[in-house]
Amino acid sequence: MRKRFSEYGMGWSPNRRIALIAIGLACLLAVAAATAYVTGGGQHRSPSVAPTPANSTTAETTKPAAETGSVARPPRISDPVQFAKAAAEMLWTYDTRTTSREQQLAGMEAWMTEESEYRDWVSVSAQMPDPTLWSRMADQKQHAAATVSEAHYPAAFKQALADDPSAITEAYIYAVTVTGKQTITWAKRGGGAEERSITLAVQCRPSADCSLVAIAPRVAP
Repeated sequence: MRKRFSEYGMGWSPNRRIALIAIGLACLLAVAAATAYVTGGGQHRSPSVAPTPANSTTAETTKPAAETGSVARPPRISDPVQFAKAAAEMLWTYDTRTTSREQQLAGMEAWMTEESEYRDWVSVSAQMPDPTLWSRMADQKQHAAATVSEAHYPAAFKQALADDPSAITEAYIYAVTVTGKQTITWAKRGGGAEERSITLAVQCRPSADCSLVAIAPRVAP
C-alpha cells in the first residue's frame, strides 16, 4: 500500500491570534490551520497589491548540512512569493533513503523565523508523519520530488492589506498560496503524482532574508 507524506496543520494559540489580528492578518491566520492537497493549478496572481521588501535578492544554491540530510537549506531571498515557492518545494520533497525523520525535522526548522511571537513551528512540524509511519516509508525506500507551478497572494490577504496598508509594517508577514505537483516513488517501481496546494505565512522584513512563519489555513484564491 502506498504511503503519503501528507500535509495538515494544527491550531494557533490565542496569543498568536491576537498578535496576528494586530497586524491585519486575522482573516487568514486567526483560525485553525488545516491545509489539504487540491486538484488543479490556476493563473498567476500579480503580487503588486502587497508591498514587497526592498533589496530583493536571488536565491543562493547551497548544499544541505549533514545533520539535515537531503533537506534543502532556505534560500537567501527577500521576495515573499519567491521564498514561498522555495518553501513549498522543500515541504513537498523528502527522501527516506538518505534522511532520517529527525534530519527532516531539523531541515524544516531551519526555514523558520527566529521571532518567537510569530513563529508557529507546530503547524509546520505537524506535516511530518509519526516515527512509525516514517519507518515504514523508509522500508519502502519512499521519496518525493516537487515542482511548483505558481504562487500568489490570496484575495483575503490582499483585501486585508488594502483595508489597512500600514498593518504589514508591524511584522512584515505575508500570506502566499502556492500550487504545484508532488511526485512520489517507492520500492519495486511504485510511484504516483498528486497536485498540491498550500498557503504559507512568510516573514520578509526589509533588508533581511525571508523566513517561514506557519502553514496558514486554506483561503479563497
